[in-house]
Amino acid sequence: MNRQKKLIGSHLQSIAIDSMCRGTRMASKLIGTNLLLVLMVSCVQRSAIAQQEAYAVKAAVTLQAHSAAVPSQSEDSAAKDAAQNPVAAAISLPFQNNTYYGVGPYRRAENALLIQPVIPFRLSQKWMVISRTIVPVEVVPRLSSNRQVDYGLGNIQPQFYVSLAHPGKFIWGAGPQLWLPTATDSELGTNKWGGGPALVGLFRQGHWLGGSLLGNQFAGVNHKHVNSMTLNSFLFYNMRAGWYFVSTPVITADWTASRNSRWTVPVGGGVGRVFKLGAQPLNARAEFFNDVRTTSGGPDWQVQTQLQFLFIKKHPSAPTAVAH
Repeated sequence: MNRQKKLIGSHLQSIAIDSMCRGTRMASKLIGTNLLLVLMVSCVQRSAIAQQEAYAVKAAVTLQAHSAAVPSQSEDSAAKDAAQNPVAAAISLPFQNNTYYGVGPYRRAENALLIQPVIPFRLSQKWMVISRTIVPVEVVPRLSSNRQVDYGLGNIQPQFYVSLAHPGKFIWGAGPQLWLPTATDSELGTNKWGGGPALVGLFRQGHWLGGSLLGNQFAGVNHKHVNSMTLNSFLFYNMRAGWYFVSTPVITADWTASRNSRWTVPVGGGVGRVFKLGAQPLNARAEFFNDVRTTSGGPDWQVQTQLQFLFIKKHPSAPTAVAH
């Protein structure tokens, strides 16, 4: 009887041990499965995080590329504005060459190179002053049998326009202009001090930009005194790649002359382009004018060419924030 109890106890013990072993193996399998599930979940999470980071980096690169492109477009727009707006808030240096044909009794050619630096000054957040100086270097043909060809410096004319720092579609400016006694010969100008008012107004509408510079100069009091008006109208039609059509006739009136010899009225136009030579923005244009009305001994027609150096202030781009 005792032997049977021992056999039964031993058998139960072996069953218990076997059950424990099976439980252990099942537990280990469950633990391994859980570990595998944990690892799989971890891998999925890491993959999702990596994918999100990749998307974030891609978005940052795209935004940075876009922000890098904006200053270039802004610089091109500022260069075009400085090339066409005489009171733009940018430094520029135009060299404008004017050749007049059919001048004087011998119907010769006359040439005037106008160096016209434009420098803006900020008065306040609302107002600014634009300095525009005309420096003429002239070559005048022989006008009589006892004269030779004259060349040299004419009367330098500084102009100052007070204008809004942040204008709208219509831009205006007003101020004084001076007449300096810098002419090196009597045929090149009047060696007298003088001045007068100067006005400018222009508009923008789509591809169009147009306006006028108006001024009147007074100098001296004797028979060689100066009283003349200058109306410099300009009209631009902008196209792609910096190209534009342009017409910038300069109409003059000498109030001291007779009516038959008072007005000079040219009619014409040409083409130009704003472009870059390396990193330097430039503006080049050429125009042809027919003088439909001219003074006694004045030109029949004229050719105007201009090369303008544009100095655009570059603004640092703002840091780009990436949304998460």
